[in-house]
Amino acid sequence: MTASRQFDIVIIGAGPAGLSLARTLSGSSQQIAIVEMQDEATLANPPEDGRDIALTHTSEKLMNDLGMWAHIPEEQIGTIKDAKVVNGKSPFALHFDSTGSGADYLGRIVPNHLIRQSAYEVVKDQANVTLLCGVEVTSVETNTTQGRVELADGTVLTTALVVAADSRFSGTRRKMGIPAGSLDFGRVVIVCEMEHELPHNDTATECFHFDQTLAILPMYGNKSSVVVTLPSANADAAMKMSAGAFADDISQRFGGILGKMTLVSKRYPYPLVGVLAKQFVTTRFALVGDAAVGMHPVTAHGYNLGLSGAKLLADQIVDAERNLTDIGAEAGLKRYEAAHRRVVLPLYHGTNALVKLYTDTSMPARILRDAALRVGSFLPPVKKRILHQLTHIERHAR
Repeated sequence: MTASRQFDIVIIGAGPAGLSLARTLSGSSQQIAIVEMQDEATLANPPEDGRDIALTHTSEKLMNDLGMWAHIPEEQIGTIKDAKVVNGKSPFALHFDSTGSGADYLGRIVPNHLIRQSAYEVVKDQANVTLLCGVEVTSVETNTTQGRVELADGTVLTTALVVAADSRFSGTRRKMGIPAGSLDFGRVVIVCEMEHELPHNDTATECFHFDQTLAILPMYGNKSSVVVTLPSANADAAMKMSAGAFADDISQRFGGILGKMTLVSKRYPYPLVGVLAKQFVTTRFALVGDAAVGMHPVTAHGYNLGLSGAKLLADQIVDAERNLTDIGAEAGLKRYEAAHRRVVLPLYHGTNALVKLYTDTSMPARILRDAALRVGSFLPPVKKRILHQLTHIERHAR
């Protein structure tokens, strides 16, 4: 016999974006179900995945407001006070320091698995949330009156609003017939953590070499998050290098300025694919997090956009609740979509254009890269705009 359960909101995916949305609605009367394929033990203690997330001031404040920040150990929080962009052996570099941002620092660096764990911690005992873990969604459909989510165990969830937060390769998005444009960069990102002899001075550096891109992000103490982007054909060789040889190669590519470097974590490879959904909403249905937009990691805005998007959607739901109107109504969802796309589109397309420019090995591209660094260095308005993007996501519209 099929079991049926009624909720106001069904969120598919218990990643940081889905959990953040639920947490933002903790003070509302909405009854929320979160459906997740992983078991709850994994949500409570997520495995390390090598990814360290750069957080803007806005994201740090939101996480603090949601109670997440208190669950992240202080010794695991890195600080970015300065940032540099270097193009090969060019003498020109784009330098951003925190004094130009009007703040004490540009952003924070936090391991991804700790963000996931903190999101679970603040939601697990939330009175208006039901976690349905270790179960797969088999079908999703909506109409003008309700949404219907069927689970593999035969349970049917009916709801006023369905939200997909199940990754950039969202199966829910596909089930709902929303197309997404994807951009396969033909590259692989290898992420890891390394300790080094010399201090990083809280400086993040992005080095665009002609065969690969290297990012060094300052973590707590003399440790950094290392992000290597290289052609897919070269990824296997980098993964097969001994730990010592890999560390020596990174140190050499970074000019030895951190002294001897030592690999202190596994190396994790990730195929590099950017994804942008053609639309973020349809009838009683919305996308948040990577299901809406999956960013290239070079600007480190992935989770920042997921967090700000969840807040924008929550604002619309709270407004509808306050005005005693339908939380799944088209008008409110369209307002969320418009506000989120206004932030997402320039970042997504601008990032992709930047990546194409800095991974093109042709002579015209090399000249243009050098010119871009000169312009950015010598025109204060350009640097000010980039600094704003580094530290903040657009303020949340109501």
